[in-house]
Amino acid sequence: LISPPPHHDIYSIEDLAQLIFDLKMVNPRARISVKLVAEAGVGTVAAGVAKAHADLILISGHDGGTGASPQTSIKHAGVPWELGLAETHQVLVKNDLRSRVFLQTDGQMRTGRDVVIATLLGAEEYGFATAPLVASGCIMMRKCHLNTCPVGIATQDPVLRAKFQGKPEHVIRFMFYVAEEAREWMAQLGFRTINEMVGRVDRIRVKDTRHWKAQRLDFSDLLTPAAARDGVGTYKSLEQDHGLDSALDNELIELCKPALDSGQPVELNLPIRNVNRTVGAMLGGEVARRCGSQGLAEGTIRLNFEGTAGQSFGAFITQGMHLHLEGCANDYVGKGMSGGLISVRPPRTATFRADENIIVGNTALYGATSGRAFFCGKAGERFCVRNSGVIAVVEGVGDHGCEYMTGGRVLCLGSTGRNFAAGMSGGFAFVYDEDRTLAQRCNMGMIELEALSTEDAVFVAQLLEQHVEYTGSEKARALLANWEQSLSKFVKVVPVEYRRVLEQTKGRDLEAAPTRDSLRVVQSADPLSGEAQGLSGR
Repeated sequence: LISPPPHHDIYSIEDLAQLIFDLKMVNPRARISVKLVAEAGVGTVAAGVAKAHADLILISGHDGGTGASPQTSIKHAGVPWELGLAETHQVLVKNDLRSRVFLQTDGQMRTGRDVVIATLLGAEEYGFATAPLVASGCIMMRKCHLNTCPVGIATQDPVLRAKFQGKPEHVIRFMFYVAEEAREWMAQLGFRTINEMVGRVDRIRVKDTRHWKAQRLDFSDLLTPAAARDGVGTYKSLEQDHGLDSALDNELIELCKPALDSGQPVELNLPIRNVNRTVGAMLGGEVARRCGSQGLAEGTIRLNFEGTAGQSFGAFITQGMHLHLEGCANDYVGKGMSGGLISVRPPRTATFRADENIIVGNTALYGATSGRAFFCGKAGERFCVRNSGVIAVVEGVGDHGCEYMTGGRVLCLGSTGRNFAAGMSGGFAFVYDEDRTLAQRCNMGMIELEALSTEDAVFVAQLLEQHVEYTGSEKARALLANWEQSLSKFVKVVPVEYRRVLEQTKGRDLEAAPTRDSLRVVQSADPLSGEAQGLSGR
């Protein structure tokens, strides 16, 4: 992965606001941070981020960048953090948004003086990365993304990791030196606390110089004090209102206490409206907090909803949770789910054909890691992007389906949009290609198309049966009723490298398995001796 990676669930400030809400729902105790690159106009973007209810805004300067960052980003992206930080602080204060958020900055911060300058320009938190790495033994080889770090820091190779000589005390000592230097500067400037010096650009003096080029630099915009009106805060002093108190999950957690406290099965029937966003996330977070990654027993919590679900229905649910919706849902259904089951079907009284209508919005199952999902109808764009373990059934998808997928299985019973399986490096997709046009809509850069094997056919048939069970899908029922003819129209989408790795793994397993010639029957001489009887290797 490059750093920073692209986020395919964020294409507008509204998408970002939804993501912040989702993350806050699944873990209300967490601070939600948004990182912005220091550049011209970053203050306007930061104002939108603050209005989207982020808890912390990070302004990242152009000087930073790990070895995983592309050289083009390191050399050509962004401006110094001082410029971006000053603009952001001034814009937030001017719009009375500064008191809602922590303002942090990073980008080759190394000394206590850097901390003091950042504070005077408007920050109250600071990010250190390269300097602590150097204190830990990093020699700046720029190989962080290659797994070949010679000093054993950025690698999973046990031979190279054995060379790591760093200790926690090295970083602790470095940070103590930085803090001590910052205290010395604060004493010289007459400040006792960080809060009272935030944004005090009047205490920064431009250095006198006779250099012909430096003399022409104008720092007036950078060193303009933020015009704070009476009662407007210049540092973090208020909590963001995330609207969690009115979330439906508060009621769900109360009703599901028997399952949370003692693992007793709970089944609820509830109405749902499109104002109910991220339903199930807070409950899933509570299950994870109490039960860990293993979650609850299969089907312990069964929630049956009727109506139109808002954004992020079933996001971040975990093992033991079943969410069934009779109606339809908006974007981000099942985003980040790590277990459990989601099913969405049209109302039983509906007269339209489900397989010809969209039932869930864009970016469903984004980044999901495990679980099952059944959608009786079509999904919007970017279905199962970055899916790494979910088994999903859908009756048609929009553009960019299964993009960057790394695991799991997807069964599509209808047409796909363009750019299907772009960057797909793992997992499999099975598509019912009735009109034989799938190849034209696929991105063939990393995948191949092939017919289903006998094992694949059994798997698809079982999925169709489950799809009928959970959603009553007429399309799946018709395919099963005429299975022999239907099977010939299914196409398997296979990532080339993924298949190569599976074949290599299978080959090693076969080599390691004992053969019949290497086995012998061992008959115990004494039946009462307690030694095992049967097959053993030579």
